[in-house]
Amino acid sequence: MSEKPCVRPIEILLVEDSKGDARLAGEMLMEAKVCNNVSWVCDGVAAMDFLDGVAAMDFLRRQDPYRSALEPDVILLDLILPKMDGRAFLTEIKNDEALHHIPVVMLTSSRAEKDVPKSYDLHADGYIGKPLDLDRFMKAVCSIEDFWFSIVRLPKGEPRRA
Repeated sequence: MSEKPCVRPIEILLVEDSKGDARLAGEMLMEAKVCNNVSWVCDGVAAMDFLDGVAAMDFLRRQDPYRSALEPDVILLDLILPKMDGRAFLTEIKNDEALHHIPVVMLTSSRAEKDVPKSYDLHADGYIGKPLDLDRFMKAVCSIEDFWFSIVRLPKGEPRRA
């Protein structure tokens, strides 16, 4: 990947309950050659008490204390989450008029074959299985970053909600 000029940072929302996976993905995205900001939320419903994880829907809907949160350009969503699983969270996003346009990529350790078509049926924009080894995990995260921010053309002109 070549370094790109930073016109405005790309906002990435990582919805992941595993502290280790969240930290690893966040570090890889922050070290990428694309200018980005990574926000991490640890479940779909209620704030949890570890690290800086917050409630994903509260964050997306900018409810207190997240009123100043920027709308993400892409959401990386784990399928297996506490309280509200990734399928329910994806359904809620895609059924919300204010949020349904945000691309959602499933980034999950689930090996259940039925999860792939089910995710696409719920309007996921991509599905990537988390590789079990570090090198392959790094390649997967970098591939997401490269595809969504270097290859795919996303709509422009809509003001970013702040």
